[in-house]
Amino acid sequence: METNNYFNPISVTLFLVLGAVCSALFYLQIINIPILSGGILVSILLSSTIHIADQWEKAVVLRMGKFTGLKGPGFFLIIPIIDRIAKYVDQRVRVTSIKAEETLTKDTVPVNVDAVVYWTVWDVEKAALEVQEYEKAITYVAQTGLRDTIGKYELSDLLSDREKISTELQVILDAHTNPWGITCQNVGIRDIIIPKDLADSMSKQAQAQRERQARVILGTAETEIAGKFAEASLQYINNPVALHLRGMNMLFEGLKEKGSMVIVPSSALDSMNLGAMGGLVALAKGGEIME
Repeated sequence: METNNYFNPISVTLFLVLGAVCSALFYLQIINIPILSGGILVSILLSSTIHIADQWEKAVVLRMGKFTGLKGPGFFLIIPIIDRIAKYVDQRVRVTSIKAEETLTKDTVPVNVDAVVYWTVWDVEKAALEVQEYEKAITYVAQTGLRDTIGKYELSDLLSDREKISTELQVILDAHTNPWGITCQNVGIRDIIIPKDLADSMSKQAQAQRERQARVILGTAETEIAGKFAEASLQYINNPVALHLRGMNMLFEGLKEKGSMVIVPSSALDSMNLGAMGGLVALAKGGEIME
Protein backbone atom coordinates (compact mmCIF):
# COMPACT_ATOMS: atom_id res chain seq x y z
CA MET A 1 0.00 0.00 0.00
CA GLU A 2 1.54 3.31 -1.09
CA THR A 3 1.68 6.18 1.36
CA ASN A 4 2.16 9.87 0.80
CA ASN A 5 4.38 10.46 3.84
CA TYR A 6 7.31 8.30 4.86
CA PHE A 7 9.30 8.75 8.03
CA ASN A 8 12.66 10.13 6.93
CA PRO A 9 15.32 9.63 9.61
CA ILE A 10 17.92 11.78 7.81
CA SER A 11 15.57 14.78 7.58
CA VAL A 12 14.55 14.43 11.20
CA THR A 13 18.17 14.09 12.36
CA LEU A 14 19.28 17.10 10.32
CA PHE A 15 16.45 19.22 11.68
CA LEU A 16 17.25 18.23 15.26
CA VAL A 17 20.97 18.90 14.84
CA LEU A 18 20.48 22.34 13.23
CA GLY A 19 17.81 23.25 15.76
CA ALA A 20 20.11 22.23 18.62
CA VAL A 21 22.99 24.31 17.18
CA CYS A 22 20.77 27.39 16.81
CA SER A 23 19.43 26.94 20.32
CA ALA A 24 22.94 26.61 21.74
CA LEU A 25 24.10 29.74 19.96
CA PHE A 26 21.06 31.61 21.24
CA TYR A 27 21.68 30.34 24.76
CA LEU A 28 25.28 31.56 24.54
CA GLN A 29 23.90 34.90 23.33
CA ILE A 30 25.87 34.65 20.12
CA ILE A 31 22.70 35.11 18.06
CA ASN A 32 19.46 36.91 18.77
CA ILE A 33 15.83 35.82 18.37
CA PRO A 34 15.42 36.85 14.68
CA ILE A 35 18.55 34.92 13.72
CA LEU A 36 17.35 31.93 15.78
CA SER A 37 14.01 31.99 13.97
CA GLY A 38 15.81 32.20 10.62
CA GLY A 39 18.08 29.31 11.59
CA ILE A 40 15.11 27.13 12.52
CA LEU A 41 13.41 27.99 9.23
CA VAL A 42 16.57 27.08 7.30
CA SER A 43 16.83 23.75 9.16
CA ILE A 44 13.22 22.96 8.26
CA LEU A 45 13.87 23.74 4.59
CA LEU A 46 17.10 21.73 4.48
CA SER A 47 15.53 18.75 6.22
CA SER A 48 12.60 18.75 3.77
CA THR A 49 15.06 18.66 0.86
CA ILE A 50 16.52 15.25 1.68
CA HIS A 51 14.51 12.12 1.05
CA ILE A 52 15.08 8.36 0.78
CA ALA A 53 13.29 5.71 -1.28
CA ASP A 54 13.67 2.00 -0.59
CA GLN A 55 15.20 -0.32 -3.17
CA TRP A 56 11.81 -1.50 -4.47
CA GLU A 57 10.24 1.98 -4.60
CA LYS A 58 9.99 4.97 -6.87
CA ALA A 59 8.99 8.42 -5.61
CA VAL A 60 6.59 10.43 -7.77
CA VAL A 61 7.71 14.08 -7.66
CA LEU A 62 5.42 16.97 -8.57
CA ARG A 63 6.67 20.50 -9.17
CA MET A 64 4.02 23.15 -8.66
CA GLY A 65 1.42 20.42 -9.17
CA LYS A 66 2.93 19.05 -12.41
CA PHE A 67 4.68 15.73 -12.80
CA THR A 68 8.41 16.32 -13.05
CA GLY A 69 9.90 12.85 -12.74
CA LEU A 70 10.62 9.81 -10.61
CA LYS A 71 13.22 9.63 -7.86
CA GLY A 72 14.95 6.73 -6.18
CA PRO A 73 15.73 4.24 -5.07
CA GLY A 74 18.10 5.56 -2.43
CA PHE A 75 19.01 9.11 -1.47
CA PHE A 76 17.65 12.06 -3.50
CA LEU A 77 16.96 15.77 -3.18
CA ILE A 78 13.97 17.94 -4.03
CA ILE A 79 13.38 21.68 -4.00
CA PRO A 80 11.51 22.69 -0.83
CA ILE A 81 8.07 24.26 -1.21
CA ILE A 82 8.22 24.03 -5.02
CA ASP A 83 8.52 20.25 -5.19
CA ARG A 84 6.54 17.65 -3.31
CA ILE A 85 6.41 13.86 -3.28
CA ALA A 86 2.95 12.69 -4.29
CA LYS A 87 3.51 9.05 -3.37
CA TYR A 88 5.97 6.19 -3.18
CA VAL A 89 5.09 3.37 -5.58
CA ASP A 90 6.04 -0.19 -4.66
CA GLN A 91 7.30 -2.13 -7.70
CA ARG A 92 7.39 -5.58 -6.09
CA VAL A 93 5.02 -8.38 -7.08
CA ARG A 94 1.87 -8.13 -5.00
CA VAL A 95 -1.02 -10.48 -4.34
CA THR A 96 -4.69 -9.55 -4.31
CA SER A 97 -7.34 -12.00 -3.10
CA ILE A 98 -10.70 -11.93 -4.89
CA LYS A 99 -13.99 -13.72 -4.36
CA ALA A 100 -17.06 -14.36 -6.49
CA GLU A 101 -19.98 -15.39 -4.26
CA GLU A 102 -23.19 -17.03 -5.46
CA THR A 103 -22.17 -16.61 -9.11
CA LEU A 104 -24.16 -18.62 -11.66
CA THR A 105 -22.37 -20.88 -14.10
CA LYS A 106 -23.54 -21.41 -17.66
CA ASP A 107 -25.83 -24.25 -16.49
CA THR A 108 -27.24 -21.99 -13.70
CA VAL A 109 -25.43 -23.55 -10.74
CA PRO A 110 -24.50 -21.06 -7.98
CA VAL A 111 -20.85 -21.36 -6.95
CA ASN A 112 -18.43 -19.50 -4.68
CA VAL A 113 -14.98 -19.07 -6.19
CA ASP A 114 -11.83 -17.85 -4.42
CA ALA A 115 -8.88 -16.70 -6.51
CA VAL A 116 -5.63 -14.77 -6.17
CA VAL A 117 -4.07 -12.31 -8.63
CA TYR A 118 -0.30 -11.71 -8.81
CA TRP A 119 0.47 -8.30 -10.30
CA THR A 120 3.19 -5.68 -10.41
CA VAL A 121 3.66 -2.03 -11.43
CA TRP A 122 6.00 -1.90 -14.43
CA ASP A 123 5.43 1.77 -15.34
CA VAL A 124 5.28 3.98 -12.24
CA GLU A 125 4.43 7.13 -14.18
CA LYS A 126 1.32 5.60 -15.74
CA ALA A 127 0.26 4.01 -12.46
CA ALA A 128 0.51 7.40 -10.72
CA LEU A 129 -1.11 9.52 -13.42
CA GLU A 130 -3.68 7.28 -15.13
CA VAL A 131 -5.64 5.86 -12.20
CA GLN A 132 -6.33 7.25 -8.73
CA GLU A 133 -6.39 4.08 -6.60
CA TYR A 134 -5.13 1.30 -8.80
CA GLU A 135 -5.18 -1.34 -6.04
CA LYS A 136 -8.94 -0.96 -5.63
CA ALA A 137 -9.35 -0.76 -9.41
CA ILE A 138 -7.48 -4.08 -9.85
CA THR A 139 -9.66 -5.72 -7.21
CA TYR A 140 -12.89 -4.58 -8.87
CA VAL A 141 -11.72 -5.50 -12.38
CA ALA A 142 -10.59 -8.93 -11.16
CA GLN A 143 -13.91 -9.62 -9.43
CA THR A 144 -15.89 -8.56 -12.49
CA GLY A 145 -13.68 -10.60 -14.81
CA LEU A 146 -13.96 -13.64 -12.54
CA ARG A 147 -17.77 -13.45 -12.53
CA ASP A 148 -17.90 -13.05 -16.31
CA THR A 149 -15.56 -16.01 -16.79
CA ILE A 150 -17.60 -18.23 -14.46
CA GLY A 151 -20.75 -17.43 -16.44
CA LYS A 152 -19.14 -18.74 -19.65
CA TYR A 153 -18.50 -22.27 -18.32
CA GLU A 154 -20.65 -25.12 -17.14
CA LEU A 155 -19.97 -26.53 -13.69
CA SER A 156 -18.15 -29.64 -14.94
CA ASP A 157 -15.80 -27.53 -17.09
CA LEU A 158 -15.29 -25.08 -14.24
CA LEU A 159 -14.16 -27.89 -11.93
CA SER A 160 -11.92 -29.63 -14.46
CA ASP A 161 -10.37 -26.71 -16.41
CA ARG A 162 -9.08 -24.43 -13.68
CA GLU A 163 -5.86 -23.71 -15.53
CA LYS A 164 -7.72 -22.66 -18.67
CA ILE A 165 -10.01 -20.37 -16.65
CA SER A 166 -7.01 -18.84 -14.86
CA THR A 167 -5.31 -18.10 -18.19
CA GLU A 168 -8.45 -16.51 -19.63
CA LEU A 169 -8.90 -14.35 -16.54
CA GLN A 170 -5.26 -13.24 -16.72
CA VAL A 171 -5.74 -12.10 -20.32
CA ILE A 172 -8.82 -10.09 -19.30
CA LEU A 173 -6.96 -8.40 -16.44
CA ASP A 174 -3.95 -7.58 -18.62
CA ALA A 175 -6.18 -5.90 -21.17
CA HIS A 176 -7.57 -3.59 -18.46
CA THR A 177 -4.44 -2.93 -16.40
CA ASN A 178 -1.73 -2.50 -19.06
CA PRO A 179 -2.88 1.06 -19.86
CA TRP A 180 -2.28 1.81 -16.17
CA GLY A 181 1.31 0.58 -16.30
CA ILE A 182 0.39 -2.58 -14.39
CA THR A 183 0.74 -6.17 -15.55
CA CYS A 184 -1.04 -9.25 -14.25
CA GLN A 185 1.55 -12.01 -14.01
CA ASN A 186 -0.61 -14.90 -12.87
CA VAL A 187 -4.07 -15.82 -11.63
CA GLY A 188 -4.71 -18.81 -9.40
CA ILE A 189 -8.06 -20.43 -8.58
CA ARG A 190 -7.80 -21.43 -4.92
CA ASP A 191 -11.19 -23.00 -4.30
CA ILE A 192 -14.54 -23.65 -5.94
CA ILE A 193 -17.39 -24.25 -3.49
CA ILE A 194 -20.66 -25.72 -4.74
CA PRO A 195 -23.96 -26.18 -2.84
CA LYS A 196 -23.94 -29.06 -0.34
CA ASP A 197 -26.99 -30.77 -1.87
CA LEU A 198 -25.39 -30.71 -5.29
CA ALA A 199 -22.12 -32.03 -3.85
CA ASP A 200 -23.99 -34.95 -2.25
CA SER A 201 -25.76 -35.71 -5.54
CA MET A 202 -22.50 -35.61 -7.46
CA SER A 203 -20.91 -37.93 -4.90
CA LYS A 204 -23.76 -40.44 -5.24
CA GLN A 205 -23.53 -40.22 -9.02
CA ALA A 206 -19.80 -40.88 -8.90
CA GLN A 207 -20.33 -43.86 -6.59
CA ALA A 208 -22.98 -45.30 -8.91
CA GLN A 209 -20.67 -44.80 -11.87
CA ARG A 210 -17.83 -46.62 -10.10
CA GLU A 211 -20.16 -49.47 -9.11
CA ARG A 212 -21.37 -49.80 -12.70
CA GLN A 213 -17.80 -49.94 -13.95
CA ALA A 214 -16.97 -52.57 -11.32
CA ARG A 215 -19.90 -54.71 -12.46
CA VAL A 216 -18.87 -54.36 -16.08
CA ILE A 217 -15.32 -55.40 -15.23
CA LEU A 218 -16.61 -58.36 -13.19
CA GLY A 219 -18.87 -59.48 -16.04
CA THR A 220 -16.01 -59.19 -18.50
CA ALA A 221 -13.83 -61.28 -16.20
CA GLU A 222 -16.56 -63.95 -15.90
CA THR A 223 -16.83 -64.08 -19.70
CA GLU A 224 -13.10 -64.52 -20.07
CA ILE A 225 -13.04 -67.22 -17.38
CA ALA A 226 -15.87 -69.09 -19.09
CA GLY A 227 -13.95 -68.92 -22.36
CA LYS A 228 -10.84 -70.36 -20.71
CA PHE A 229 -12.91 -73.17 -19.16
CA ALA A 230 -14.40 -73.93 -22.57
CA GLU A 231 -10.91 -74.16 -24.06
CA ALA A 232 -9.80 -76.43 -21.20
CA SER A 233 -12.79 -78.73 -21.68
CA LEU A 234 -11.71 -79.32 -25.27
CA GLN A 235 -8.39 -80.62 -23.96
CA TYR A 236 -10.07 -83.07 -21.55
CA ILE A 237 -13.03 -84.29 -23.62
CA ASN A 238 -11.09 -86.94 -25.52
CA ASN A 239 -8.37 -87.53 -22.93
CA PRO A 240 -9.77 -89.27 -19.79
CA VAL A 241 -6.30 -89.85 -18.38
CA ALA A 242 -5.60 -86.10 -18.34
CA LEU A 243 -9.01 -85.48 -16.76
CA HIS A 244 -8.24 -88.09 -14.08
CA LEU A 245 -4.86 -86.51 -13.33
CA ARG A 246 -6.50 -83.12 -13.08
CA GLY A 247 -8.98 -84.52 -10.56
CA MET A 248 -6.18 -86.01 -8.50
CA ASN A 249 -4.37 -82.68 -8.48
CA MET A 250 -7.52 -80.85 -7.39
CA LEU A 251 -8.02 -83.26 -4.45
CA PHE A 252 -4.39 -83.04 -3.48
CA GLU A 253 -4.53 -79.22 -3.44
CA GLY A 254 -7.76 -79.27 -1.45
CA LEU A 255 -6.57 -81.76 1.17
CA LYS A 256 -3.04 -80.51 1.73
CA GLU A 257 -4.08 -78.80 4.95
CA LYS A 258 -4.82 -81.10 7.85
CA GLY A 259 -8.48 -81.26 8.81
CA SER A 260 -9.66 -79.72 5.53
CA MET A 261 -12.99 -80.67 3.94
CA VAL A 262 -13.71 -80.74 0.20
CA ILE A 263 -17.27 -80.79 -1.16
CA VAL A 264 -17.63 -82.00 -4.76
CA PRO A 265 -20.69 -82.97 -6.81
CA SER A 266 -21.49 -86.69 -7.01
CA SER A 267 -21.36 -86.47 -10.81
CA ALA A 268 -17.74 -85.42 -10.55
CA LEU A 269 -16.97 -88.44 -8.38
CA ASP A 270 -18.39 -90.77 -11.03
CA SER A 271 -16.98 -89.04 -14.12
CA MET A 272 -13.48 -88.48 -12.73
CA ASN A 273 -13.32 -91.63 -10.53
CA LEU A 274 -12.70 -89.50 -7.46
CA GLY A 275 -14.64 -91.54 -4.95
CA ALA A 276 -12.12 -94.22 -4.04
CA MET A 277 -9.15 -91.94 -4.54
CA GLY A 278 -10.71 -89.19 -2.40
CA GLY A 279 -11.35 -91.63 0.44
CA LEU A 280 -7.74 -92.80 0.41
CA VAL A 281 -6.37 -89.29 0.32
CA ALA A 282 -8.68 -88.11 3.07
CA LEU A 283 -7.74 -91.09 5.23
CA ALA A 284 -4.04 -90.42 4.70
CA LYS A 285 -4.34 -86.69 5.45
CA GLY A 286 -6.92 -86.89 8.19
CA GLY A 287 -9.31 -84.84 6.09
CA GLU A 288 -12.91 -85.37 5.01
CA ILE A 289 -14.62 -85.49 1.66
CA MET A 290 -18.35 -84.98 1.24
CA GLU A 291 -20.70 -85.33 -1.69
